[in-house]
Amino acid sequence: MGKKKTLTGTLVATAILTVAGCSGQGAASGETATAPTEPGDVSGTIKVLTHRTDLVQNGAMDEYAAEFRKIYPKVRVEFEALTDYEGEVKIRMNTEDYGDVLMIPGVVAKNDYPKFFAPLGSSADLGGKYRFSDKTDVGGKVYGIAQFGTANGFVYNKSVWKRAGITDWPATPAEFLEDLRAIRSATDAVPYYTNFKDGWPLTAWSNNVGTITCDGKANDRLAGAVSPWKRGSELHVIDSLLHDVVQGGLSEKDPSTTNWESSKSLIARGEIATMHLGSWAITQMRDAAEKAGTDPDDIGFMPFPIQEHGTFCATLATDYQQAVNVHSDHKAAARAWIDWFTVKSGYSEKEGAVPTLKSAPMPATLKDFVDNDVRFVERSEEKTGEVNAIDNAAEIGLNKPDYRQKLVDIARGAQKGSLDGYLADLDKRWNEAAAAAGS
Repeated sequence: MGKKKTLTGTLVATAILTVAGCSGQGAASGETATAPTEPGDVSGTIKVLTHRTDLVQNGAMDEYAAEFRKIYPKVRVEFEALTDYEGEVKIRMNTEDYGDVLMIPGVVAKNDYPKFFAPLGSSADLGGKYRFSDKTDVGGKVYGIAQFGTANGFVYNKSVWKRAGITDWPATPAEFLEDLRAIRSATDAVPYYTNFKDGWPLTAWSNNVGTITCDGKANDRLAGAVSPWKRGSELHVIDSLLHDVVQGGLSEKDPSTTNWESSKSLIARGEIATMHLGSWAITQMRDAAEKAGTDPDDIGFMPFPIQEHGTFCATLATDYQQAVNVHSDHKAAARAWIDWFTVKSGYSEKEGAVPTLKSAPMPATLKDFVDNDVRFVERSEEKTGEVNAIDNAAEIGLNKPDYRQKLVDIARGAQKGSLDGYLADLDKRWNEAAAAAGS
């Protein structure tokens, strides 16, 4: 396969690892992408679509491919890194040409996975080995394996928080707001940074469902006319906190000017105090601190400010799931890459992420969580298909930035409305969609 231009004109960084004599016949469309047992028998050229433009551009993916080649010498790997991954892949999936291995886009409904991806094995077999396998379970078959998982919480600059006189993690939303006000008064840092403009960081707030009640099945309980935003519910607590941060003037002055890449150096230099992100972001912020000449150990990670019976909890949610294109002519090679990348590459450890492999230990980046007995709660995905169907019908977008961008706009007075009114409208739309679906 050669280089291919993207359909929307955004940057495509393609790194190619070449080997001589590549060959191999693909399996029929729809056939299971079975894990190969003899590496020497696997051959062919596979294209891996990825959102990690940084790792393609800095050569890290080349290094991974070189290690993979030592085990699978007859396989040639090409990486195509897309800056607008979701938008690009959504367009490509209208054809059969969307790589051999790809990260499953969030826009694809779970129940549609069999239309686009080859099954990788049974849920019974893969579920015992990998975390998050139920995320892509359709009809007892698994269609994607997570690159890694992430715990949810707040990346923060410890030095800034200490300068404001704060030494303990806030244990309630009210304490969190009080701490941000202290930071505003005692330092020049922006207490909280929304990353509003890029949008996608706002979606991470949804991953706290389950954190509030320490309930791994909390997301499954959204499958019905359950008024997810009623007072006291998890989403009410989550979205109220974001609203109150912004309404209280504790975030950047103009959310429309935020910049994700710049935010890394800003928090590293202490110009930003806090951002809500997954634990995967810790290593990126610490790398930014090294580049800025500041102390990487100043970058910390704290749980959502609420406790269940005196214990902090952190939901473990899956990052992108790697899947095999159902139309791929090289399913065995594609599956070999997924298995190797998940188990042997060391990728999740280098990223400081929660490993997909259940037998692997938690990363050093979560040492503070482990040392402080934060309870990790793996999120069930048993009813994700039903929840997504209701969400799509209600046109809310739990995993899209739009509804929280509107929440931020209401909080800062850029749009008319109130928190109570907005959440009531979300409940109405959700319940109507659930009732129409018979949930």
